[in-house]
Amino acid sequence: MKQNDTPPRDAVIRQVPAVARAAAILRLLSRSGAPQGVHAIARALGLVPSTCLHILRALAAEELVMFDPATKRYGLSSGIVALARGMLRHDPFSNLVQPLLDDMSGRHGITAIGVEAASLDHIVVVAISRPNHALGLQTDVGSRYPALISASGRCIAAFGGHPAGEVEKRFRGLRWDNPPTLAEWRADVEVTRGAGFAVDDGRYIAGVTIIAAPVMQRGRMSHALALVGVGEQLRRIGHATLGEELRARAADLSRRIEGA
Repeated sequence: MKQNDTPPRDAVIRQVPAVARAAAILRLLSRSGAPQGVHAIARALGLVPSTCLHILRALAAEELVMFDPATKRYGLSSGIVALARGMLRHDPFSNLVQPLLDDMSGRHGITAIGVEAASLDHIVVVAISRPNHALGLQTDVGSRYPALISASGRCIAAFGGHPAGEVEKRFRGLRWDNPPTLAEWRADVEVTRGAGFAVDDGRYIAGVTIIAAPVMQRGRMSHALALVGVGEQLRRIGHATLGEELRARAADLSRRIEGA
């Protein structure tokens, strides 16, 4: 019998320490505004400096980080870009979503985003389109956010197929500008389940409205489409109008991905 190497979606994966530390180092360097020294990286991540150095040298050998001998500091290497391009080139969602985002952003004058929702830990921005006068949000391709935050988080809770207890445990650790109570959030999730889209009106970021709809694969949410703008601007257009458009676009995209 052929062995299936793909674990169940909600299975507990045993962490491999060296891999987890390497991933943490890459994420830290991706967030840093400048290359970092071994001791700074080790201190930020709580690693033993000698262990950190061994991992950095291994990553450098794989051309994922580069070392500047003059400054004794490490930064990300172009090998990361090659990996990202390979992923995006073969990802049906990334290939199909950009024209859709450009169209919605251009017509409504607001930022349109495509995110991957692979787990209950984080969502990752994989595509974005901004009008010239867009709200200056600090987000770009590769940005990561807590999975259950804002409108996309309500979609994950409603359509992700995750155990309710685990979802609510993660909810308690979220940080909002105007946090909903658990009861309010549960009610929002039920509204999302019925409407097929979610609205976050100033909860996550004061003064900012985010509307999201789920992209489904094999009966579960895999990605989301989101519109982000100043609250008053989105209220003028209409939350329901934008939400229904997002829901229809996401449903069409789901069908296209399944057929890809």
